[in-house]
Amino acid sequence: MTTIESIENWGDRHHPAWLDIVRIGLGLLLFFKGMSFIGDTSYLSTLVEGLHFNAWTFVAVHYVAFAHLVGGLLITLGCLTRLAAAFQVPILFVAVFFANIRNGFTFVNSELWLSIVVLVLLCVFWLIGSGKFSFDEYVKNHPAYKMK
Repeated sequence: MTTIESIENWGDRHHPAWLDIVRIGLGLLLFFKGMSFIGDTSYLSTLVEGLHFNAWTFVAVHYVAFAHLVGGLLITLGCLTRLAAAFQVPILFVAVFFANIRNGFTFVNSELWLSIVVLVLLCVFWLIGSGKFSFDEYVKNHPAYKMK
């Protein structure tokens, strides 16, 4: 058994059911954040331009919006949760340590605190997976999807 398989097995065994509610909430939050980025791409462009990635601004804006929309939906459904979280982690890492840190570690900077909480939750679900109430679990246990 490889290291990744042992981490997946450990995560599947140590996943309380209440974390599925947190996973669904996190997925919905990411999905609606992606919707807000699509609705106001100028705000996201301003954030990315402040990081001085001038050549990649257009690509970064669309990657962030797409990753939040699709990743949020996948996390909400519990489908490919680890993969969806893995695509979200770099975005939130940049948000925490480069974009939102400019306003400082104050209680007023709610975007920073939200980004920190989302980054921690993404790392948790990257490790422990989607849980019992998820599409992944349904596919794993449903007889129609079993390998013959």
